[in-house]
Amino acid sequence: MVEQRGSTDGGGLPSAVVDCALYEGGHRIPGQVNLATVKKRMDPEEGRFAWIGLYQPTEEQLQEVAEAFGLHPLAVEDAVHAHQRPKLERYDDMLFLVLKTIVYVDHEKVTETSEIVDTGEIMVFAGPGYAITVRHGSAPPLEEVRRRLQDDPQQLGCGPAAVLHAVADMVVDRYMDVADAFAGDVDSLEAEVFSPDRPVDAGRIYQLKRELLEFKRAVMPLAGALQRLSEGSVPGIPPKVATYFRDVADHHQRVSEQILSFDELVSGMLSASIAQLGVQQNADMRRISAWAALIAVPTLIVGVYGMNFDHMPELRSPYGYPAVWVFILAVCTAIYRALRRNKWL
Repeated sequence: MVEQRGSTDGGGLPSAVVDCALYEGGHRIPGQVNLATVKKRMDPEEGRFAWIGLYQPTEEQLQEVAEAFGLHPLAVEDAVHAHQRPKLERYDDMLFLVLKTIVYVDHEKVTETSEIVDTGEIMVFAGPGYAITVRHGSAPPLEEVRRRLQDDPQQLGCGPAAVLHAVADMVVDRYMDVADAFAGDVDSLEAEVFSPDRPVDAGRIYQLKRELLEFKRAVMPLAGALQRLSEGSVPGIPPKVATYFRDVADHHQRVSEQILSFDELVSGMLSASIAQLGVQQNADMRRISAWAALIAVPTLIVGVYGMNFDHMPELRSPYGYPAVWVFILAVCTAIYRALRRNKWL
């Protein structure tokens, strides 16, 4: 959806507002609305609520919305500065949900500098008569979420809690898509690690683990919030919506299990890569030692006869020179065969 830009005057919309709408009975009320109109016309008892979507608002822009709806200042501060852990907080009759979004970054293969996932944030304020969504970073637009809810008046009729569920459901579904794509990177690198070729550079595995850690930090802390929402014990969440949250929690649990399995696989790959590197180094050292042993024999003999003393065995013999070469070749051949037999060469 195209973001609205411009200034505010006469109760208009802040420039960070992407969409602002009133809903009643699960249907969107036609016409343009501003903050002053929304504040006057929303009525929770009549099933009428407002949904305002913002993208990267400044402190002043969000403060204008906060004053109109009486948002708690601590939640507003978190929404402005972002970089929050996933969490669910309750301030009086308002719920504040923080979600980390994940976007999979396309790449040919994992390198030491590959960016595999990119994170963003979505904050949702849900209270009597309003739902306010705030996006930061690479968080995807909520246009499709809004359209899907508007096509389902029965669910949208549950009010702001339905918006809270729809946003959480979209975020967790994207977790599943990213996990499936991430599995391809894990499988590809695993195949390289256990191939007979030269060991994979550990830096690539470390990079995969770093990106997996970022994925893990975005997903795992959300478990507690979804558990509370699915239990139906959170005020403002109708039992029907709590039932929907159970499905979201199940999907989240599935992604969490995938991430833990990825973590074990990547740790195993790292251990295997280090072990392969150690084996390769040992093999290289054996080859170096083997060639050093072969070189040592002629070096010793030549070194002894290079001292040029007058009285040395075979020094004046006409067969001394070829005899030394025959002896060197014989000893080197014997050592070479022994090393080959013991697989040092």
